[in-house]
Parts: sequence; structure tokens; C-alpha cells
Amino acid sequence: MKFIKYAVVIIIVLVSTTLIVGCALQTDIPVFNQSPQYAGDVFNNDPAPASNTTTFFGFIQRYLLEAKIDAEPAQPIPLKFISYQEIVNLADDTPAIYRLGHSSLLLKIAGKIILIDPMFSERASPFSFIGPKRFHRVPLNIKDFAEIDAVIISHDHYDHLDKETITKLRNNTKQFFVPLGVGEYLAQWGVAKDKVNELDWWQSVDFDDIKFTATPAQHFSGRGLLDRNKTLWASWVITTATHNIFYSGDGGYFDGFKKIGAALGPFNLAILESGAYDKNWPSVHMMPEQTIQAHKDLNADVLLPVHNSTFDLAFHPWYDPLAKLSVLALEQEIKLAAPIIGEQYLLDGNAINRRWWEFN
Repeated sequence: MKFIKYAVVIIIVLVSTTLIVGCALQTDIPVFNQSPQYAGDVFNNDPAPASNTTTFFGFIQRYLLEAKIDAEPAQPIPLKFISYQEIVNLADDTPAIYRLGHSSLLLKIAGKIILIDPMFSERASPFSFIGPKRFHRVPLNIKDFAEIDAVIISHDHYDHLDKETITKLRNNTKQFFVPLGVGEYLAQWGVAKDKVNELDWWQSVDFDDIKFTATPAQHFSGRGLLDRNKTLWASWVITTATHNIFYSGDGGYFDGFKKIGAALGPFNLAILESGAYDKNWPSVHMMPEQTIQAHKDLNADVLLPVHNSTFDLAFHPWYDPLAKLSVLALEQEIKLAAPIIGEQYLLDGNAINRRWWEFN
């Protein structure tokens, strides 16, 4: 078993290096130079977090030697399947959101169908044969969706930006909204450039009756060993005449949540990452207690946690994020929405918390 683990690590390192050397981005440096986040040929956090993230080889050592407990569900995760007609039939004044797994979401609001960080491949990996594998099916058939109004991408990591998914969506999606630099990937994958809107932090775009605003996050980017921070990462605010929604993307806890809450809040819903956290990388993923604090900083009504329950990306049990958040939310009287994957959650309804993960 240990030999297999070593072989897997070697393959990932070698093939990742080959991929990045052969597929470098042709980035628009003059545009990037106008960004306060861009310096030294890379994008940067503001302020830079403390250097407390484990090294690559430290992670590999833990991966090889540390035993995991309940890394995957012991039985199938409950799912509710979604049809395109169900989404189309929703009244424009009945906004709803659906968790599709990990950080992927479908939002029907102001008459528009919006996908957030859609990732529908079997593995969160550059390869189809190796890498973290899904715990459950995607609760919809994207081929049935004749039209998608908008796709929002938070950053370029494989569990948020998936080439196979984008190629399936490129023809029937009206507009893509991405952080600076990410549009080049979409262009390489056949998305028409007039469909792509690249935003820096605090920039906004009006899309009919919806405003999309890219906001700060404390994270990093890169799809291999040689392209770290060559594209920007972001959180997002989705605003209509009646609702205000925050989506964190990935990131560690930082004072940016307070700034976003003060500038653009309050929020009806805060969709916050909670999962793939660890003591060795607190600057790039929040611990459950920090997710709760971020929710408070944002001045949000309901908390919907994502970035969990689909892939094994860390050392904690798969159910740990939802179990801990459920306890913390109850103790601190926070409305927690934890619907079954694929279940409809109405933004104007009561928060759903079925504790469905407790079957393990």
C-alpha cells in the first residue's frame, strides 16, 4: 500500500509539471499591472497572510504516513435529482438555490439560471484516472439544460474550474464571470471571448437585473507546479432588487469579510466554504469556528456551507464540517442551511438543516 502511495505521488508531480510547461497561459500583463493585487508577475493577497502553510513535501509526508478516519461515506449520500423543467417552471419571484456537490451551486434568481463553480467531472484532478473521486453523482444532467444565463468562477483550482464541465457549458451559457486571468483558460477551451467578463476585486458588472461584484478572498491560484498565482482568485456578491448573496469561493479567514460586510452587506445568504481545512493550511481554508465568524462579519441572515461532502481533499472525516457547524450554529443561534445535495432551498423560506450526514 505504501508503494502505491509513493507511485501515485510521483505520477502526480511528473505529469503536473509536464502539463504546466506545455500549457502556459498567455496572460495580459498590461491589464494585470493596473490591478492593486498584481506585483512581481503574480497576484497577491492583501495583506499577505502569515506564512504558516505546510510545504508541498510536508503534505506528501502526511499523505503517506497519516491514517485517515472516515475519509469517505460508509454508504451512499442522499440525493435529490433536479430537472431543467423544474428550474424553468420556478416563478421569477421565488428565488431558489440548489447544492450540486462540493462548491457547485445552481441559483434561480430574478428569472435567471446561474451556476457557481460548476464542477461535474468524476475527479477533482487534471487526470481522468487518478485524483480525488466523487462520493456521489451530480444531481442533474447538464445536457438537459438548454440555456444557462451565467456561470461564476471563483478561481482556477481543479475542484472549482473544470475543463470538461466548461466545454459542455460553453455553447448554451450566455455569459461567464471570472477573476482576472481565468478568462484565458476559457478561451483555450473554446468559450467565445465576448462571453467572458474578467473582474478585479471590487469591480462590478450589471447583467440585466443582477449585479455581480468580485470581492477579495485570501487564497491562491494555480493548476500545476509552475503557475502559482498567475491568475486572480475572488469571492462574489450577487445582488438583485430584492436579494443580496455572498459566495466566498475558497479562502482562509481574514479581515476582508468585515470590509465586504460593511461595504456591500447585509446579506440574505452567505455561502461560505467549510471543508478541506487543516492545522497546516489555516491561511487558505477556514476552520469551522472561522466560518461562523466570517458569517457574523458579513452581517448575513442565513449560512449555507459548501466545499464539503463530495471529495476527499483533507485529513478530517468527510462529515466533520457539517457536524461541527451544526453544533456551533445551534449554540450561537445562527440560521444554518444544510439541504440534501440537489434539494431545493427557497431563499425566502426557512433554513433547512436535515442533519443528513449522521447516517455514517
